[in-house]
Amino acid sequence: MENKNVGYLLLGVAVLLVVIIFLFQTALKQIVVSTCTMEATSCPMNKTIDQQTWLALAITGILVVVGFVLIFTKPKEKIIVKKILEKKKKIDLTGLDSKEKGVIDILEKENGIIFQATLMEKLNMGKVGITRLLDKLEAKQIIERKRRGMNNVVVLKN
Repeated sequence: MENKNVGYLLLGVAVLLVVIIFLFQTALKQIVVSTCTMEATSCPMNKTIDQQTWLALAITGILVVVGFVLIFTKPKEKIIVKKILEKKKKIDLTGLDSKEKGVIDILEKENGIIFQATLMEKLNMGKVGITRLLDKLEAKQIIERKRRGMNNVVVLKN
């Protein structure tokens, strides 16, 4: 529920309470007049009824103030955070030999991630050769190897 609607609701409740308070006060005064043996103006019950009425009206006044505050204050604006997707950096292929470029091409075709064993098969290389090749690319901070069980996953850095 919006703040304005709650404010209007509180104002409606406050008006209803004021009507109930005055109806209750008149009913109590009629009871006091009929039951008090003293003169009507000097009866101590009249003073108590007046105090209770003022207290009830003060509480209702607080409801009215809160209602107006809710009606006239602006709700806080929602902050919308948009995530901007980073564009993939172009990898500088200068200074790379043909085998290193082949690794980059395969990684780009595989969305930047491949098992080292699969890469070995695609490049038709042995374990030692692929390890040395990936060591060079890792030193140049083009790829990263992550251990997954008994295998390595080769990830293309952005």
